[in-house]
Amino acid sequence: MSSLLRAVLQSNEKADLRQFISQLRSEQERYFLRNQILQAFDNYCTTHDKPAYFKRTSSIAELLNYTHEIILEEKNLWLLLRTRVASQEIYRLAADLSSFEPMPVEELLSLRDRWVKRYFPEKGGLLEIDVGPFYKNTPTIRDPRKIGNGLEFLNRYLSSQLFADSEQWLEELLKNLRAHHYDQTQLLLNNRIDSTTQLFDKLKEALKLVGDLPAHTPYEKFRFELQVLGFEAGWGNTAGRVRETLELLERLMDAPDHAVLEAFISRIPLIFRVVLVSVHGWVGQEGVLGLPETAGQVAYVIDQASSLEETIQNNIKLSGLDVLGVEPKVIVLTRLIPNCEGTQCNLRLEKIQGTSNGWILRVPFQEFNPNVTDNWISKFEIWPYLESFSLDAEKALLEEFQGSPDLIVGNYSDGSLVAFLLARRLNAIHGSIAHTMEKPKYLFSDLYWKDFESQYNFSIQFTADLIAMNSADFILTSTYEELVGTPNSVGYYESYKSFSMPELYHVVNGIELFSPKFNVVPPGVNEKIFFPYTQTSDRIDDDSERVKDLLLTKEDPEIIGYLNSPNQRPILSIAPLTSIKNLSGLVECFASSKELQEKCNLILITSHVRVEDATDPEEKGEIEKLNQLINQFHLQGKIRWIGLRLTTPDIGESYRVIADLGGILVHPARFEAFGLTVLEAMISGLPTFATQFGGPSEIIQNGDNGFLINPTDLKETAEKIQQFISKCEHTPDYWQKISQAGIKRVRDKYNWQLHSKQLLSLAKIYGFWSETSKESREALLRYLEALFYLIYKPRATNLLAKHSSR
Repeated sequence: MSSLLRAVLQSNEKADLRQFISQLRSEQERYFLRNQILQAFDNYCTTHDKPAYFKRTSSIAELLNYTHEIILEEKNLWLLLRTRVASQEIYRLAADLSSFEPMPVEELLSLRDRWVKRYFPEKGGLLEIDVGPFYKNTPTIRDPRKIGNGLEFLNRYLSSQLFADSEQWLEELLKNLRAHHYDQTQLLLNNRIDSTTQLFDKLKEALKLVGDLPAHTPYEKFRFELQVLGFEAGWGNTAGRVRETLELLERLMDAPDHAVLEAFISRIPLIFRVVLVSVHGWVGQEGVLGLPETAGQVAYVIDQASSLEETIQNNIKLSGLDVLGVEPKVIVLTRLIPNCEGTQCNLRLEKIQGTSNGWILRVPFQEFNPNVTDNWISKFEIWPYLESFSLDAEKALLEEFQGSPDLIVGNYSDGSLVAFLLARRLNAIHGSIAHTMEKPKYLFSDLYWKDFESQYNFSIQFTADLIAMNSADFILTSTYEELVGTPNSVGYYESYKSFSMPELYHVVNGIELFSPKFNVVPPGVNEKIFFPYTQTSDRIDDDSERVKDLLLTKEDPEIIGYLNSPNQRPILSIAPLTSIKNLSGLVECFASSKELQEKCNLILITSHVRVEDATDPEEKGEIEKLNQLINQFHLQGKIRWIGLRLTTPDIGESYRVIADLGGILVHPARFEAFGLTVLEAMISGLPTFATQFGGPSEIIQNGDNGFLINPTDLKETAEKIQQFISKCEHTPDYWQKISQAGIKRVRDKYNWQLHSKQLLSLAKIYGFWSETSKESREALLRYLEALFYLIYKPRATNLLAKHSSR
């Protein structure tokens, strides 16, 4: 990129760059982000009558397209160039553009501190957090397009390393196979095989034994003969399956190959007890999914638990372990809330519906403060209670499992921090799922953390994020964009690469984005609840009529608005009342289009409609804004705003009722990390319009099975919806075409069976390879523990003191 910058400064475009910078200096701002830069360049080209090619293809246009930040100082200007995803270059230019030089990230962080007037070198230096050295001797992906395919890369890389020394490889394999137990029951190999030579010999005898049997012969018929040879349960439930697994082992020993290794590890039973940590409350199955902070995450983790339990159960049967009484157990770990508002969140144990051994385990917070202990508290206030919660949870888990879990997966920042603490003490495989991250949601939330602190406690949360993401053996994301964004925008995880918390610390390198720990494994949809509207045999007529009445005509104090023409084509949107979900933008979009108002009704489903019911200032502001827009644009008779906590089945039926009426779903978020609502609507058969910023851009193939919109461009969004409706009117089967394509897209790619299979493969293979990187990981984990005790814990303790004084 330095060559492009040099080319601009040495060409006749240098004068244009100088004039453009001069134009920026004439404004009050001194810090410009990408959108501001491009808009300013567009204005420059217009005011200076530049031809179209200059705006699009000139060297200066190319340079500015890569520029994500410009910071102006009196004697210098700084450019932050993002030449590709997950990478950045920093340059400082002289004010007269006579020279430039690359700058280290440390200097940029200090510059940002100066910009917000929080740079005090006289007080001494700041802590610099840099995890880079701990990843130096670990494998990293080179091609940014391969980020998120960590499992495949890691298996290839480490296989090549181990296979190079056949003697070491066979010893590692033997040690690994002999290490597996279920309670006190030995699995796979017993002590009759204590060398690789014996393993070779006994393997041939075992293959002959099962090869002489009919393929369907049950394992218990030849179990004791295999034991005598040294092979315990776990190879298969029939002679045919045992033979297939042993043949994979034979191939691994004779001619090792990474694909064979992955297939082999995926077949053998290694994961029986799983903990899914989702701390901040309202985790249940009835009456709790409407709370904005928890709705999507609760649905995700309950469905994931149910699917994992079923998948592990099937794996146990296929491996022949069911004859030994081996049974999987999946626990969703959360907090117990005594004042549960009519839900079951005050129950210690709750069976997960549809599972044999899936449970919600609720552990109470200790008696720090009755208001906290007894009631739900926001995820932004939960930090002081997590360490003691993890200690109590450890005892509860050991009691429930009668042993240690094999896999612990943390959900969101709080759950992932607890997963780190538990996995460290219980020596379990540790996975992490962010769901969403607060840091990239709030502009300059790092630089202005002190201004945000009283409401959001970002200094604690961002520290927790750094600890959790680096401590995890593997990280699941729903989309590639969640990791590293697009050429035009920074990804959620990428935003933690380097940032400044003035007067607290500088993050020089907060995460290795090219690490193979990252894996894109999208979730699925609960198809027992969310299914196509045409699947009439699974719909209950009374429920359909009740939900239809609720959506279109029912009068209720928690419903604002009525519909003059209830049978008009409905536009539905379901979202929590936060600014990033942008429901007010959708209302304004609808209000700006007479054609949409003539042909459609707008139906919103949120958790509240009254200001007095708002749970935080942001929700209150959104309620006020929506009411103002409805009155300002005289939308009475054209809009229904439903502020009720619908059950999950009622949400599913809502999608289907809207589909019955030929409606659509619009998801207008300014950014969406994934978009579970999008999946639910699409599989219900509802044509869906969703934000192009974030996960929906990977779910929806624009124009084929749904539509992507720019929610910041209200006119364009209205036109896209109008065009779709017009085409449906002129081509009667067009709505059906998009509907069916959406259903197929979700069923083919976003299903829980595929998710669970991939998650278990990750856990098994990362667990298999954990010994090879144990030494370097231990150093990293010690470093992260230091961050926990020196930064996280003191700040959490201070927050606890504030809570106690209230």
